[in-house]
Amino acid sequence: MATDYTQTTRRAPFIEAAQENYIDLLTQQVGRAPGSAGVPTLAELGPQVAGQNILTQAAQQQAATQAGLGQLQFDATGAVTGAAAGTGVAGYQPFLDQAAAYSGPQAFQSFMSPYQQQVIDTTLQEFDTQTAQGVPQLAANAIQAGAFGGGREGVAQAQYASDAAQNRALLQAKLLGQGFTQANQLAQQGFEQQRNLASLQPSLAASGVQQLGAAGTGNLAFQQAQLDAAQQRAQLAYNEPLNRLTAFGSGIASQASGSPTTTTNTTLGGAGTVGPLSQALSAGLSAYGLGSIFGGR
Repeated sequence: MATDYTQTTRRAPFIEAAQENYIDLLTQQVGRAPGSAGVPTLAELGPQVAGQNILTQAAQQQAATQAGLGQLQFDATGAVTGAAAGTGVAGYQPFLDQAAAYSGPQAFQSFMSPYQQQVIDTTLQEFDTQTAQGVPQLAANAIQAGAFGGGREGVAQAQYASDAAQNRALLQAKLLGQGFTQANQLAQQGFEQQRNLASLQPSLAASGVQQLGAAGTGNLAFQQAQLDAAQQRAQLAYNEPLNRLTAFGSGIASQASGSPTTTTNTTLGGAGTVGPLSQALSAGLSAYGLGSIFGGR
């Protein structure tokens, strides 16, 4: 009669114990939610962005001032949130305005020398002195020519006075012309200077903004590196137990592949199979049958 049984194969007890320990530890690690006791928070595990520093903010403020804006407002992260009302005048505009004042037909007046009139008056006074000194010579010439008091002397004096007045007017015009020419040249020079300053000022302002911005960028990179390092430390702290657990599981797997096993066969009841109870009943019935036979005789 055929016998039914099951066959059970089990690994070595130390392997089974290690596997049970592994499952317990794995269950514990799965329960380590971020932010729980001794576990980094999601903010610490996730990426962080460094806020703007004072150097970068100063560069932004200089750029805003250069554009005619007022004081900037920043939030807690250093981002620009607004700007106060400024002058609305770019940094170079005052130089352009001054250059405009040095152009046009009246520009020379600002450069006329305050001493020019004194120079003209002194020069004309000296001219008049020299002219007056020539009058006696006319009389002497008339006496010598025998024409003293006559018409010829009168004509000579009149001509002398006319020539002197003409020369005096020419001298005065020359002095005024020289003053105008000089003032006009100075006005042109002032115009060019202000125009050059208007061109130079933005580049100087941009250089200052660039230098502050570069310093701020360097500081920002350092701050970001610190945040990145802190994030990596938090991730290492969170993953380190899992890494050890993974190594533990790999070790169990490598040991299990070469460990001995135990096979157990378990007999099952069924058709054509006589179990212990059936055997006992059969033995009892046989004893009863034999007793009856022997008693009947």
